[in-house]
Amino acid sequence: MAAMTTTPTTAPLLLPGQAAVAPGPNDLTTMYAMHHAFRRDLAAFAGAAQRTPAADTATWVALRERWARFSTYLHHHHTIEDAHLWPLLLARVDAADRAVLAAMAAEHGEIDPLLDACAAGIATLAAGPDEDARAGLEIRLVAARQRLGEHLAHEERDALPLIQRHLGAAEWVAFEERSARGQFSLRETLGVLPWVLHRLPADAVRRLAAQPGARPLIMLGRHVLRHSFERRERAAFRY
Repeated sequence: MAAMTTTPTTAPLLLPGQAAVAPGPNDLTTMYAMHHAFRRDLAAFAGAAQRTPAADTATWVALRERWARFSTYLHHHHTIEDAHLWPLLLARVDAADRAVLAAMAAEHGEIDPLLDACAAGIATLAAGPDEDARAGLEIRLVAARQRLGEHLAHEERDALPLIQRHLGAAEWVAFEERSARGQFSLRETLGVLPWVLHRLPADAVRRLAAQPGARPLIMLGRHVLRHSFERRERAAFRY
């Protein structure tokens, strides 16, 4: 199938840690912002595993709760891709690009056990001091961070350009709107707003706010929900 135009409507966004940009007609700011948050979180968890004393059970409880939010958001993100985005593209791409999309889903399956092992380690430490569990968690988080980072880079280099080549701007907006409906509960939505904005560069925040209907949500995340989110961040990542 012939590719669609890749004339950019805005300059490509390049965030810290991002492996590549995908110029084209579609605004991928939300996708890049989510990737930024996933990278940021795993870096923070890896640092916390190194620095948090095994005996500080209260902090491990906070880290367990924080990990639950991170893993929920990542699971939703991967589910939307596997169930809706990659199938939408599969019918439009050639054999080589179908292999890329198949690799995306396969990599999600490789990442899940690593994240489950990290969750188990954090839960052990939240139940009581265990230096062996802390040392093991440190190793598992390094592995999870590396594997997820490799996957995100692969997606940014090879899969996201397929969105630009094969989906028109109106089609991409419609997909994002469909994906947002029912993706999170109200409680999860109130949590994801300050989470995705946390330490996000100002240019990306402006781009998110410029999306249709997004400004009130961005204002809510930045000026109302941010304070309770940051209190929980300080409790979890205190070392």
